[in-house]
Amino acid sequence: MTKEFDNLIKEKDLVLIYLDEKRQFLAQAVSGLRMSSDLGDLDLSDIVKKPYGFVGKTHLGKDFYCLKPSTADLMMKARRTTTIVYPKDLGYLMLETAIGPGSRVIEIGTGSGALTMVLAKFVAPDGIVYSYERREDFIENARKNIERVGYAQNVEFTCVDVALKGFNQTDIDAIFIDVPEPWAIVPKAAVALKGGHHLVSWSPNVEQVKRTIEALEACSFKRTKVKEIIEREMLVRLQGVRPRERGITHTAYLIRAQKIIATT
Repeated sequence: MTKEFDNLIKEKDLVLIYLDEKRQFLAQAVSGLRMSSDLGDLDLSDIVKKPYGFVGKTHLGKDFYCLKPSTADLMMKARRTTTIVYPKDLGYLMLETAIGPGSRVIEIGTGSGALTMVLAKFVAPDGIVYSYERREDFIENARKNIERVGYAQNVEFTCVDVALKGFNQTDIDAIFIDVPEPWAIVPKAAVALKGGHHLVSWSPNVEQVKRTIEALEACSFKRTKVKEIIEREMLVRLQGVRPRERGITHTAYLIRAQKIIATT
């Protein structure tokens, strides 16, 4: 298979259709389907077998660009039933763990499945994400989002209240917690996680952070850090370069810690 073929848009591939900064659409390249915008319609049949980077025109003559969607695009454009972790936060948290292809990871709080799909992409092709959620309707929506991006084989969903029932797995490489009461999960996480490995969690409020840190200390976690990440875009224009007036400021406080095996 040539590199040129690898870069061709295939039937059912996800493509970012970019018209301008306000008009960006994640579309599936399916023959016979049309996509509409205020700048004109386009036939998705026309982009199949075209290379990523292809420039087409809507029926009104407006250029559109067929781009390879980033992982952040897949996250932010997933069908949402809940709020999701922002890419600026998740990027940091992923690097604060040691996961990669083949890792076994637990996620608590499936939500819309945005985090799930990123974790699945990192552990593929032979790793697994065990995703726990209390609501079956959230799991069904997340399952569809995961199937759409092609990582269903790397995810196992479980509908249960982990704070009450605990986990079905042990010797886990990393645990990601996205629930309102992470401190209630920490004792169960300490049982499931490998020694020396990472637990990460995020919470919007300081009071949640305090209780979570207390629970981590009680369960022999060390090297605990709490951070906040603020993102601000730069405007690059002919008349001058400056920061944009608005940015993504507070979203969550990010917690990471590593499990210590207590000695007797």
